[in-house]
Amino acid sequence: MSRIGKRPVTVAGGIDVSLDGTTLVAKKGNLEKRLETHGRVNISIDGSEVTFIRIGDEKQDAAFWGTYRALFDNIITGLDKGFSKTLEINGVGYRAAVEAKTLVLQLGYSHPINYVIPEGLDITVEKNVITVKGTDKQAVGQAAAEIRDFRPPEPYKGKGVKYSDEVIIRKAGKASGKK
Repeated sequence: MSRIGKRPVTVAGGIDVSLDGTTLVAKKGNLEKRLETHGRVNISIDGSEVTFIRIGDEKQDAAFWGTYRALFDNIITGLDKGFSKTLEINGVGYRAAVEAKTLVLQLGYSHPINYVIPEGLDITVEKNVITVKGTDKQAVGQAAAEIRDFRPPEPYKGKGVKYSDEVIIRKAGKASGKK
């Protein structure tokens, strides 16, 4: 069984952490992130380390222990460094551009796709590469998945939107029936 919950979360400099009832609050500048634990774990703040303590010995308690530790670690990493995902567009005539708060995609359909950029995220486009950046890991991943879903890569020519580290397994095309 994993023991992710045992490791304390080290808080980077410039981030203030406080406990508001059962809610952990992390602040950096004007950014504030909150993690509601619903009293499922005990929390200890010692200077620049936050430790999570299991309440009981049930399997569910161990699951909450590791989950809340991982979620809070993602909050601290997001406030300190941020998260990013890169997507590539492959295909003739496929392109993207950012106009105001909208990502405009032309992916071979009869109409352009207008994707409204969610609050708190920054999307940039350079040639055929789309970069999604933000402080919330879940929001960055969700936005990248939504953009990819507009035209997932197809297995024959690899046309579509794919993650930059994704490997597309190609299929062979039609075999000629002549002998």
